[in-house]
Amino acid sequence: MSQSAAFPRLSASRLALAAGAVALAALGLGGCSSMGMGGMGMGMSSAPSAVKVTNGSLTDAHGMTLYTFDRDTMAGKSACNGNCTNNWPPLTANDADKGSGDYTIIVRDDGKKQWAYRGKPLYLWSKDKMPGDQTGDGFMNAWHIAKP
Repeated sequence: MSQSAAFPRLSASRLALAAGAVALAALGLGGCSSMGMGGMGMGMSSAPSAVKVTNGSLTDAHGMTLYTFDRDTMAGKSACNGNCTNNWPPLTANDADKGSGDYTIIVRDDGKKQWAYRGKPLYLWSKDKMPGDQTGDGFMNAWHIAKP
């Protein structure tokens, strides 16, 4: 078999068309980066479906305010265990959930998974009754609204 039969010549227009298709494919795949940007631009991270930003505060999927606890460590260790979780239920993660960017998943002392933002575990406050309630902010000077 001759070399020209194995590799037929492409016309200039077909070569340009093929190059254009490759360029478009590269542009289309550019948004599929695993850099943790979540399609929101450099330095940003997308929130998991369990977390939303509402009026400058982090909330759960139902609009309930999320809080952080000063006694938790930045390394993702929760200091709110046992009876503490009756008032401050952790924002739990499912086995299928994966952290991304500023949002990570920690394993609690009881073995359950909990969402954390920038290393700080996230909690709900049992006294907040409606979406938008923020009655736990400043509780015992140790609990604060989680903010992005």
